[in-house]
Amino acid sequence: MTFVKVAETSEIELGEGLKIGEGETAVAIFNVEGEFYATQDQCTHAEWSLADGYLEGDVIECTLHWAKFCVKTGKVKARPACEPLKIFPIDIRDGDIYVDFDAGHVVA
Repeated sequence: MTFVKVAETSEIELGEGLKIGEGETAVAIFNVEGEFYATQDQCTHAEWSLADGYLEGDVIECTLHWAKFCVKTGKVKARPACEPLKIFPIDIRDGDIYVDFDAGHVVA
């Protein structure tokens, strides 16, 4: 596993997300009650960023067509999305957030 520092925990408020990178390879980091989760940033229904979506608990809602996903598992919670999100291993060290971009996967 190769973890890369992407942000500091202080950069992401509770209940918020932060986009890392651009396009199809972008990752969104979410702060859920002080725990951090990393998913692909792009909604699987349409090419739209999830980092600026509405996070309620561990569910992110896309602002384009209102698809919902669990940020912990990547699983679809509401249509129109049908495909789950890719999730990425995350590690917190001394207030820094590290992501393993090579180990992203979809939970079956």
